[in-house]
Amino acid sequence: MDLRVQLQSATKEAMKARNSERLSTLRLISAAIKDREIAARSGAGDEAVLADADLIAILSKMVKQRQESARAYEEGCRMELAEKEQNEIGVIQEFLPKQMSADETAGAVEKAINDLGAESVRDMGRVMAELRTRHAGQMDFGTVGPMVKEKLLA
Repeated sequence: MDLRVQLQSATKEAMKARNSERLSTLRLISAAIKDREIAARSGAGDEAVLADADLIAILSKMVKQRQESARAYEEGCRMELAEKEQNEIGVIQEFLPKQMSADETAGAVEKAINDLGAESVRDMGRVMAELRTRHAGQMDFGTVGPMVKEKLLA
């Protein structure tokens, strides 16, 4: 099912169930998508439609923002706000592809390096670009970068 349709369906279900926390998060997602669409069509002049890959990028960014906020709230001993951020992360992650395990990530990194014939750190950009196209939304590229660098240095 199309990601956009899933979001609309989940929003309707949250309205019917009167689940205000979930509904609030789903509306935040819809607003972020609309903002991106408006920005995309500002130069084009006609209707700009975002692909699922663009939507996944938006959702991934939202998760990352909320993780940073939750960490800051925990450091500030504001546990109720950190818990709210964690709940939002849970809702957003329902619409993201399944995250790869550490072993799967290591295998994907190794395969990308072998497929591209990467030999040194100079090839890191190519490897990371390849991983982003193959596994968008499935891995945390903040942790993958050092892993790629380590394999290329070895």
